[in-house]
Amino acid sequence: MRNSILFLFLTFLTFSCSKKTEPAEFNVATYNIRQLNSGDSAAGNGWGNRHSVIASLINFHGFDIFGTQEGFKTQLEDLKNQLPGYEYIGVGRDDGKEAGEHSAIFYRTDLFDLMDHGDFWLSETPEKPGLGWDAACVRICTWGKFRHKLSGKEFMFFNLHMDHVGTEARVESAKLVKQRIREIGNGIPAFVTGDFNVDQTNPSYDTFVGDGALKDSFETTDFRYALNGTFNSYHTDGFTTSRIDHIFTTPEINVKKYGVLTDTYRTEENPTDMDAKDAPKEIELKNYCARTPSDHFPVMIEVSF
Repeated sequence: MRNSILFLFLTFLTFSCSKKTEPAEFNVATYNIRQLNSGDSAAGNGWGNRHSVIASLINFHGFDIFGTQEGFKTQLEDLKNQLPGYEYIGVGRDDGKEAGEHSAIFYRTDLFDLMDHGDFWLSETPEKPGLGWDAACVRICTWGKFRHKLSGKEFMFFNLHMDHVGTEARVESAKLVKQRIREIGNGIPAFVTGDFNVDQTNPSYDTFVGDGALKDSFETTDFRYALNGTFNSYHTDGFTTSRIDHIFTTPEINVKKYGVLTDTYRTEENPTDMDAKDAPKEIELKNYCARTPSDHFPVMIEVSF
């Protein structure tokens, strides 16, 4: 009897310890979904055409937690309605409520508990809406503290959209974000996602990674699938080596895979028959218009820590 009790106790102890040391493993992504506007609609790239494609892309590739940029409140609600099991955090940059673009964070509620969250503006007065330094637009960063349910591991997630004009604003914004990581994160693993409006050769990029406190997941990944940069301007045939959408991580996070996802879709616009050449005669090909779901490609990584 005594041996049986000892065996049960040791089994329980082993199970408990294994659960505590189980790594957190999930997929992280960043996606500039492009704001809703009439110019895109006139060119055939309207949100009404794109949002179901974006939602399908997210579901198929398995984004577990991801940052979005440029989305208005209505766009975020459209995505949420097509992504059952996801919630999001974030406020409008114009008023700290619903007005203007958001830097929202979407997450799967079955995988993560939201422990805390907040927002700050990329400016000299980060606690209230306003322009920062030489920026052309009001810019915001949304952050969340999450717990991975399966492992119990906690981590921080920061998502932002840096200015497209202000060179000083981008450098100072990078410094501010790193400061907030230290203050809010208190040493736990952290992710920084966003549209940084600069590529890997820019000084503000160096401000993020130069001291080693953050790492570029493109550089640290075990496996990389990146056949293009991240901005496409709605061109399916364009190519660039510039990466302006980044996922930065603290050093303890192992990036197992990194990918720039260049998915496209087709729309029917005066289609014509295409010659299938050597294909069986039953094959029918039409000439449709190739399109990208946004003017940016999403970036996804698979992580473990």
